[in-house]
Amino acid sequence: MRKIIYTILLTLVSASLFSQIKTGYDIDVTIRGLQDSTVYLAYHLGDKQYIKDTIRLDKSGHGIVLGKESLPQGIYMIVLPGKKYFEMLISKDQFFSLNCSYTDYFNTLNFIGSDENTAFIDYQKKWMMMQQKASELVKRIQNNKQNADSSKILTALEKTQEDNMKSYLKNVVADNNGNLLATLVKALIPIEVPEFAIPAIAQNRDSVKWIRNYNYNKDHFFDNIDLTDERLLRTPILYAKLNTFFTNVVIQSPDSINKEIDKIILKCKSDYKIYQFVSVYLFNHFRESEIMGHDAVMVKLADDIYLSGKADWVSKEFKDDLRKQIDLIRPNLIGKKAENLIMNSYKGIFVSLYDVEKEFTILYFWEPNCGHCKEATPKLKAYYDKVKNDNIEVFAVCTTADKPAWTKYIEDNKLTWINGWDPERASHFDYYYNVQSTPMVYILDRNKKIIAKKLAVEDIGSYIENYRKYFK
Repeated sequence: MRKIIYTILLTLVSASLFSQIKTGYDIDVTIRGLQDSTVYLAYHLGDKQYIKDTIRLDKSGHGIVLGKESLPQGIYMIVLPGKKYFEMLISKDQFFSLNCSYTDYFNTLNFIGSDENTAFIDYQKKWMMMQQKASELVKRIQNNKQNADSSKILTALEKTQEDNMKSYLKNVVADNNGNLLATLVKALIPIEVPEFAIPAIAQNRDSVKWIRNYNYNKDHFFDNIDLTDERLLRTPILYAKLNTFFTNVVIQSPDSINKEIDKIILKCKSDYKIYQFVSVYLFNHFRESEIMGHDAVMVKLADDIYLSGKADWVSKEFKDDLRKQIDLIRPNLIGKKAENLIMNSYKGIFVSLYDVEKEFTILYFWEPNCGHCKEATPKLKAYYDKVKNDNIEVFAVCTTADKPAWTKYIEDNKLTWINGWDPERASHFDYYYNVQSTPMVYILDRNKKIIAKKLAVEDIGSYIENYRKYFK
């Protein structure tokens, strides 16, 4: 008898252990009103979405999607015909069913066997209502700007609504006990910057307060997100946080950005997949940036990650090509001393860039027959004619070997600035200044330090004016 009891207990324990280690996924889908059709299981990755699997629905709108290996956890989607979709959480338990009506999928969506997804639906509905109320208050405030009493009341209501929304997010986190839903919602909770007490006798109190608020928000921006949690990769949240931080939070100077890159890489380097995702995001973000000076950030990322051997996800061909690109960018970063250019000139005498003794030198690469140059050069001439006696000089370098066209353009348009001529490119201006297209503009200070690059000609005047005002 004891042997039988032992056997029964052993069977029960084995069954319990088997249920705990069950792997794979099995999602039963029913979309009422969508017969003999195809829907898709998709997932987020950064700011994009990808198809994972296809679900064929039968005549009753029923289908099953399953696999032997568990899905990476995150926010997934069921994509319906007509560019419609609804989201669901793929967490630890990946064996459940869902059903809804095709015509009203959001309000009729129901999960069986997934309490976390049921909570996720409730959260989405509640959050949507709260956002709608907040949006209505913003509109009312805009419409009542001229009414001081109404504006005051509505602003107070807006503050109350914001507090209610923050409180709701915190409650969702507490109620879900560290599961995926709690992790995702926590990441949405904004950082609350404390009210700093600035002494009344302090100079520039507003500036001091702004700096303290800025530093606190910057230093604590990622407090509510775990940068080693791989589940965040298959959500739009990690990408959005990174993009907001490096676009809207950090001051857009290379020095400031590079310091923050070091900090965030340190936080995520213990998880390979997160480290890879963050590295790729940063590289693409700053490679594509059109903000002047951000190429210095790209150089840093290339040196620290891609060319150092840490980015083992890229090919040798990629690294070889990147090294060539960086070698062309490195000599002409903002803040570096410009390379000297010595070449022949329109006057038949050799000229040197370093011999220009002006407060600002506009280094202008151009071609006489370039369509964009034909628009830019007359604008630059008009500006030069106004400021040539104001400690500003133009050192223009023609990038083609067509001397007759070059001399004719100079004479026809009375270009009296320094006209450099180097058809053999003996000065290597194309390398030192990465001249791959024209027109191209650099601005150098008195010591020939590069202070601006790739400016539009029409922006040169305002840039020099602001530089004199704020940086001289």
